Amino acid sequence: MMSEDPLSLRSPPVKILAAQLRKCCRAPGGQWQLAREEYGRPALAVPLVWMQGTVLSVDQDRLTVQIQDESGCFTVQGVDKVPKGRPCLIAGKYVMVMGLVLSCSPEPILRAVKMTALMDSVLNRNMWELEVEDLHRHLP
Repeated sequence: MMSEDPLSLRSPPVKILAAQLRKCCRAPGGQWQLAREEYGRPALAVPLVWMQGTVLSVDQDRLTVQIQDESGCFTVQGVDKVPKGRPCLIAGKYVMVMGLVLSCSPEPILRAVKMTALMDSVLNRNMWELEVEDLHRHLP
């Protein structure tokens, strides 16, 4: 697992889906890299990510949350130590998570930096996947 790097928190988070994160590989030096050949773009370092999805479960100690986006599941650890917006540690809530990437395979694992509940709207959910795709098509 990657240790927390204070420099990682200086970079803006990369919007990403669970399926994309699952395909990331470690580069020399330990950073996770997202291959973006399908968009005609070079690989992108993803130390800090922004993900959205529906809370599937919260462990009994409220330390770890299982979330699912349109492309798959991911785990968020350390949610007890971060600022949280509207109540978000509830199964069924649609949430935003910013976190440091700890692992990508077989299932992505993040260490939470921030977490908040979003409006539970079909538009929010449907637009997220398009927003992520648009970002990766245009981000150099």
